[in-house]
Amino acid sequence: MGGIEIRELEAFLVLAEELHFGRAGERLYVSQSRVSQLLRALEGRIGAPLVERTSRRVRLTPLGESFIGSLRPAYDGLRATLDEARAAARAEVGRVLRIGFQGTVDDYLAQAMALFEEECPGCVLELTEIPLSDPFGPVRRQEVDCAVVLLPVQEEDLVLGPVFSRQPQTLAVSVRHPFAARESVSAEELSDCRLIGVGAGGTPGPAPTYWRLAQTPDHTPELRPIPAGPLVNTLQEGLSLTAADRGAMLLCRSTADYHGRRSSITFIPVNGLPPSELGLIWHRSHVPPTVLALARAVKGVTPGP
Repeated sequence: MGGIEIRELEAFLVLAEELHFGRAGERLYVSQSRVSQLLRALEGRIGAPLVERTSRRVRLTPLGESFIGSLRPAYDGLRATLDEARAAARAEVGRVLRIGFQGTVDDYLAQAMALFEEECPGCVLELTEIPLSDPFGPVRRQEVDCAVVLLPVQEEDLVLGPVFSRQPQTLAVSVRHPFAARESVSAEELSDCRLIGVGAGGTPGPAPTYWRLAQTPDHTPELRPIPAGPLVNTLQEGLSLTAADRGAMLLCRSTADYHGRRSSITFIPVNGLPPSELGLIWHRSHVPPTVLALARAVKGVTPGP
């Protein structure tokens, strides 16, 4: 194999689909230059170009076309073999339910997990934080079995299960921000601050537009424009930029309470915005019985309307 790396093959496969270095980088969560570097390394191992690059277009060379035809089934077979091995490993150590979550594990989810463990003894729960910029990708890629994400969810291939943790929204600002001394702000006053948005690598990332705008609106209820701040991939990135007074960030109250001990950030209630809500999601084609058991547990600890 000549020391070939799987990441080089993945970069070529994605580039062959996108025929665009920038879009390939976004899908792989790496820079455009990193995609070029991986491709050059692969071409060096093979000994000939696989891609033709011009200022206007990217296309596969004849060798690249031939190589992709052989590589794709081999790569898919390798992925399937790895997935089977992981499934077998989980079966050996007991059932595992992988749960993705955004930001923090709130009280409702913690209570639901405790109830789930009572009803499903022997099942192991694994918690994985998923990026703000890609709320649905880990479920689609089966990196997790289900995920707790901020609403709304309008994806046809995903199931939205129980909705819970309906809470008022707060505004996180630096202690140096003009709003820091306020007891509350109105939704209309958001037009006077830059809101930190959701993205990856300085771009909007894979999160759909409707979802990103729900978390970081671009206008107030009375249609006053809200200035856009920097884009962040994770909650921690957003809080760090907030502390540096690079912008303000909308958060649900439970997340604000969890991070309320930060001396560099103030959390202020916002009046006039819809409440924040969380929902449990899973893929329609991948529904382990343990996912449905967790959904029942979430319903069991969630107060009625």
